[in-house]
Amino acid sequence: MVVGRHPERRGVYPGSFDPPTVAHVAISVAAIEHHGLANLTWMVSTTALGKETANHPPMAERLEVLAAVAADVPGLEVAVTDAQLLADIAEDFDLVVMGADKWHQIHEERWYDDERHRRATLTRLPTAAIVARAGSAGIPDELRLPLDDRFADVSSTRARAGEVDLMAPAARAHALRTGRWLA
Repeated sequence: MVVGRHPERRGVYPGSFDPPTVAHVAISVAAIEHHGLANLTWMVSTTALGKETANHPPMAERLEVLAAVAADVPGLEVAVTDAQLLADIAEDFDLVVMGADKWHQIHEERWYDDERHRRATLTRLPTAAIVARAGSAGIPDELRLPLDDRFADVSSTRARAGEVDLMAPAARAHALRTGRWLA
């Protein structure tokens, strides 16, 4: 564990944040504190890999909500990228934050041209901080991000299914006001 913040250490947390949840916020705070980051950027891809057909709210609307959520978390920022591969998104960052599902996904050859491309891409990743869910296997202990167990089962899917209490407060207010993210 890194003690104190280092002004030059920057992290990135790629995702769709559709909607941003209390777990996204807790993960971000844990990453900033545990890794001594000056800041952590929630990076939203204009077209997320594997989610090209997802029915997201308009990008400008999502970014407005994400900025409102980030405003309550010191060191949290929001940015947009056209990149899709995590190694491309995480370029120039010191840390990349991801869930166990994403950790396993980035090791699947189907996202790459071939095995050589997969290996070369994975070697470009910065240090990873992995958020493991119950039953997550194959995550190296040194990459696990410590997180309070109460966030283990929080998901955007459950939030969209009507569990609005799982949404970050600004997202919950937006959802209740507009009907977005509600099934």
